[in-house]
Amino acid sequence: MLDIIADNIRRKRKEKGFSQETLALKAGIDRSYMGYIENGKYNISILKLAQIAKALEVSVTDLINEL
Repeated sequence: MLDIIADNIRRKRKEKGFSQETLALKAGIDRSYMGYIENGKYNISILKLAQIAKALEVSVTDLINEL
């Protein structure tokens, strides 16, 4: 599941043309933590997932569903 979320966040971030740093700033998350999330190394909380979804202007569902 973490791999799916990581892949979806990375894909959506790239679609928006954001760097990890830009997305982290928009989501109010440390840039290094964002890197760990995108690499599937940290278990992400619902709150952080919601912050990232808001910054990407997508739903949480878009980030957790497998394509």
